Amino acid sequence: MDQFQGTWKLTASENFDEYMKAIGVSFASRQIANLAKPTLLFSMDDQGLISMKTTTTFKTVEIKFRLDEEFVEITADDRQAKTVMGLVDGKLIQTQTWEGKSTTIEREVQGGKLIAKCIMDDVVCTRTYEKDQ
Repeated sequence: MDQFQGTWKLTASENFDEYMKAIGVSFASRQIANLAKPTLLFSMDDQGLISMKTTTTFKTVEIKFRLDEEFVEITADDRQAKTVMGLVDGKLIQTQTWEGKSTTIEREVQGGKLIAKCIMDDVVCTRTYEKDQ
């Protein structure tokens, strides 16, 4: 988890609107989300509880979790999902399930950038973050 810790700023986003459509985000919420340039803050406490805080000018969402333990997540678009975060081959894999649907977000650090790949059925979105010095 060490490679993820710190603050990351969104620098590029591809196919995000299509991904949001695929997971069922409303038109109005997609318009706001497409304008947002989120900052991600990863941290871990002494007991191994991991925090991922996503901040935009519109909203701040924080989830706290332990690897491989399911928890209830209220997403930025207000879905209530059962979520599991796992570390596989250096990738932080987030799986959300809700109302019979499932989506996966794979995050990995490559070349000093955090790449988030969001996958819903055959729709793939890629979001790139750079470390905030």
